[in-house]
Amino acid sequence: MILLITPSARARECAEALQQAANETTHVARSLQEATTQLRAEEYSAVVVDQSLLDAEPDASEVLLQHIGTAMPVHVNFAISGIERVVREVRAALCRRKREVIVGRQGAEQALRSELRGTLTALLLSCELALQVPNLPAVAEAKIRTAYDLAREMRAKLASAGEDTTARDVETVAAHR
Repeated sequence: MILLITPSARARECAEALQQAANETTHVARSLQEATTQLRAEEYSAVVVDQSLLDAEPDASEVLLQHIGTAMPVHVNFAISGIERVVREVRAALCRRKREVIVGRQGAEQALRSELRGTLTALLLSCELALQVPNLPAVAEAKIRTAYDLAREMRAKLASAGEDTTARDVETVAAHR
C-alpha cells in the first residue's frame, strides 16, 4: 500500500494515478497527524509526503518519520510537481525498496548460512571423532553415523539453497531495472 500525504485539491486524482501505476492500494491523508494515525494502523511500502507539510510542521514531521517503518519515504513539492513526476518518483522509490529488501534478505541468509556451516562442521567433526572411539557399541555407532549423515545432508541443502536463492534474487533485481 501507498500513503499519500497532502492537503492538495488534486490528492484524490494523484492517488488514483499512483494506484494504477504501482498496482497498489493508495490511501490519502490530508495532514501529518492523520497520516501518523494511518501509519500506526497499516504497513505501507511507500509514503509520499508533500514537502510543504514537512516544512510547516517540523514536530509532526518528526513523529511521522518515527512511525514510517520500512516504507520508502518520497518527499514531493506538489506546488511544482505534476502527477506524472510524482508517479515516476514513487515507482523509483518502490524499485529501490525491492532491491533493498533483496539485498537485506541475501545478507541475512548469508549470515545464517555461515553460522550454520560452522555448527555443522563442528557436529561433523565430533561425529567423526566419536566414530573413531575404540570398542564403540554398535548401537551407539549406528546413532552417531545417523547424526553424521543427517548433518552432511543439511550441509548439502544449505549449499544448494544458497545457490538457488542467489540466482532467483539476481533475476528479480534485473527484472526491476
